Amino acid sequence: MVAKDYPFYLSVKRANCSLEVPTVTSPAKETEEPSTKRVKPLSRVTSLASLIPPVRATPLKRFSQTLQRSISFRSDSRPDLCSPRPWSRNMAPTNTKRRDSKLWSETFDVCVNHMLTSKEIKRQEAIFELSQGEEDLIEDLKLAKKAYHDPMLKLSIMTEQELNQIFGTLDSLIPLHEDLLRRLQEIRKPDGSTEHVGHILVGWLPCLNSYDSYCSNQVAAKALLDHKKQDHRVQDFLQRCLESPFSRKLDLWNFLDIPRSRLVKYPLLLREILRHTPNDHPDQQHLEEAINIIQGIVAEINIKTGESECQYYKERLIYLEEGQRDSLIDNSRVVCCHGELKNNRGVKLHVFLFEEVLVITRAITHNEQLCYQLYRQPIPVRELVLEDLQDGEVRLGGSIRGAFSNNERIKNFFRVSFKNGSQSQSHSLQANDSFNKQQWLNCIRQAKEKVTCASRAAVLNSEAHFLLSPNGSRVPQGETTLEQMDQSDCESDCSMDTSEISIDCERMEQTNSCGNEKQIETNV
Repeated sequence: MVAKDYPFYLSVKRANCSLEVPTVTSPAKETEEPSTKRVKPLSRVTSLASLIPPVRATPLKRFSQTLQRSISFRSDSRPDLCSPRPWSRNMAPTNTKRRDSKLWSETFDVCVNHMLTSKEIKRQEAIFELSQGEEDLIEDLKLAKKAYHDPMLKLSIMTEQELNQIFGTLDSLIPLHEDLLRRLQEIRKPDGSTEHVGHILVGWLPCLNSYDSYCSNQVAAKALLDHKKQDHRVQDFLQRCLESPFSRKLDLWNFLDIPRSRLVKYPLLLREILRHTPNDHPDQQHLEEAINIIQGIVAEINIKTGESECQYYKERLIYLEEGQRDSLIDNSRVVCCHGELKNNRGVKLHVFLFEEVLVITRAITHNEQLCYQLYRQPIPVRELVLEDLQDGEVRLGGSIRGAFSNNERIKNFFRVSFKNGSQSQSHSLQANDSFNKQQWLNCIRQAKEKVTCASRAAVLNSEAHFLLSPNGSRVPQGETTLEQMDQSDCESDCSMDTSEISIDCERMEQTNSCGNEKQIETNV
């Protein structure tokens, strides 16, 4: 421990000297020095832990000043800022601030509950959960800005541009949810019950379209945050926040992801309110309309977020040669699955499964950005062969290495191969666990099914543009003769006549005879 790193070390040492500590002597000192010489008492290092007072919870309003003072105690030249402190084991644990769940029946007058039916109480609980969730969301968004964004900007831990990229349009979401919370509180009666809530939701839910830009930015924000965590100052700041009571053991990304998780929860909350709403209640129609609105918004944002993620990764692909470029990659709009896998030699690969092509890359750092360099030629999903390998079927990197490898290293393998003329590839890929392996197998199989169905539909559509002429040759549909058009019109009229129930039997017989005569003429 270095005294200059921790100013309080000197005061602790002086306090320790005043205590009565048993004299500790060394055997080597007894042989080298006379026994009459006084030996200076040595302080026990373990006594430091008992002298350091436990950490008290710091109020949120003074959090940024506390962080600024504590970080200034550390030397910038210190090699490892994330190393554990020597007294951390004996330090009293900090109390984590937990958020208590609230119920409507416990918050308001209990006497009111005896006047309501069980179904109406459940409806009020669902409405109260919606309102309480908005209040918690606003608190978390403000906390993310006050405890993370502002201190990092003030202490120059990150630049303003980097913080804007990571936090995105977080500030604009706070007044949006404050508006809904205000509306819900205004329609709440003095006894705590809410009669009508559907019309409020129908008028407010279209505002959630502003989530489009925030959710689309999350892929780039997560990548930048992970990259900045390699900086010791950033990592130390985030670790101190994680150990503080206000964080509830949540890291920064958990706070940044709360709006997205709240967005996808709205359909469930509204369905719960609708489930406990009577059929003759005026809210019934408004709630159904609100559910349709939020489902459309979530679906649209989900599509745009997927497209944004796909575009982000396509821009970070690095091609070693021009022949590796593929139009299937350029035309892709969705990343079905991606993640880190290992081959049978233990090389870490980052594999992307786009809609119609599988791309195997290696993660590299290029211009201080995480990029992905193509490892092999892209494999079209249509011609890809997938094999589920049994545990122990793959040998790792040769006979000697495979003979001495343990069983854990030869599990969770699957093989993808491709052969087209002179080009052929085969890759044995290992997932982290059996669940991850099954996810890859399911995603690849679903991608192959989609490509197969799309190719079949394309063939049927191309055949639909041609009709058989009377002599058996295929003629484009636009070049059919007048006689064939009359024949098709007659046949279509006949089929429509026979489908009408109100027509009498005599006309049906005439219609069928007309179709039979035309069919005979055509055959002849």
